[in-house]
This record gives sequence, structure tokens and C-alpha cells, in this order.
Amino acid sequence: MMNRYWSSACPTCAIKKQCTPSDYRRVSRWEHQAVLDEMERRLDLAPDSMRIRRQTAEHPFGTIKPWMGSAHFLTKTLDRVSTEMSLHILAYNLKRVMRILGNGALMGVMRA
Repeated sequence: MMNRYWSSACPTCAIKKQCTPSDYRRVSRWEHQAVLDEMERRLDLAPDSMRIRRQTAEHPFGTIKPWMGSAHFLTKTLDRVSTEMSLHILAYNLKRVMRILGNGALMGVMRA
């Protein structure tokens, strides 16, 4: 949901020409804009975090992409493509867990 704000004082404002060429200056804000503002503030305090996140996310996608045939999904429509991608991610995660814990430990956890 978008909230729109504007002031009725715009036509008589002394700095209107510097602010907007239209009759009123309209400001639109998403109802959860405070969440985005907080995230931007946190990123400003830690500029390296996005660089690290990009590096972390690139490896799984670089591995999954050859599994998929590099260029395309085998299905059509958003629901089916979403399901296909979810299966690729599930397979990737299961392979990682098998390498980290081993097959026996994974089967024990799955039984519990």
C-alpha cells in the first residue's frame, strides 16, 4: 500500500519554484518504508556487507546454473518455473548437507 501526501500550502509557498513545477508536490511512501530506511542506514554503517553478500550468493547460483542447462528453465508459467527453481535449490542444499554431515548423520536427523 502506498501513502501519498501533499500540502495545500504549495501554491503560496515561497520556495515552490525550487521544489516542484507542478501545482503541488506529491510525496509517495510505501507503508513499510521505515524498514527500507532502517536497512539503508545499516548498510551505510557497514558498506562491505553487500560485497560479502554478493560473493556468498554467487557461488550457489554459479553451481546451480550448469545443473539447469545454463540458460533456461524446462517449464513455462511462473508457478512451474518457481517449482523447478525450488527443486534445484532443495537438491543443492541436500548435497551440501550430505557433504558437511555425511549421509548417515543426515538420515539420522531426518528420521528424528
